[in-house]
Amino acid sequence: MRKELESVLGKELKEHHVELRMTPGGLVVSLREIGFFNSGEATLLPQAEPTLAHVASALAARNFEVRVEGHTDDVPIHNSIYRSNWDLSTARATEVVNMLVGKYNLNPERISVAGYAQYHPIASNDTEEGRQKNRRIDLVIVSTTPASSPDSAVSDEAKAAPPGGR
Repeated sequence: MRKELESVLGKELKEHHVELRMTPGGLVVSLREIGFFNSGEATLLPQAEPTLAHVASALAARNFEVRVEGHTDDVPIHNSIYRSNWDLSTARATEVVNMLVGKYNLNPERISVAGYAQYHPIASNDTEEGRQKNRRIDLVIVSTTPASSPDSAVSDEAKAAPPGGR
């Protein structure tokens, strides 16, 4: 999967709008605020769509779960739309999920959203460069096995139960 994403995201990787990294949680496709969102906003910029289309096409053919994580820097946000960095980070992650599901038809049962605000930085917030790195959306791609699929967590008895319970 990493090699496929490196191939389709070559330009974005070269321009540092996207970063790929392996973590214990899975392969992370990190989308930088610059190029995807205006500062303090959660509406995807038009130039972000081709990158998301590349990622979505790579994911659509595979059986992966994806957690879309919103992250911010530690500068408090003060505007009439978002009360906090929590609001902004979850709004951005939700915007990406809506596009992946609505426009690119990814399976909504395999996608989750998380907003971490400033609490999972990847760089120091002491410099503007560090704050820019922390303002991002991470798509964490997790390989699924039959034992961890959503349906496997439901017992045979529960599957056989009539709607509304017994």
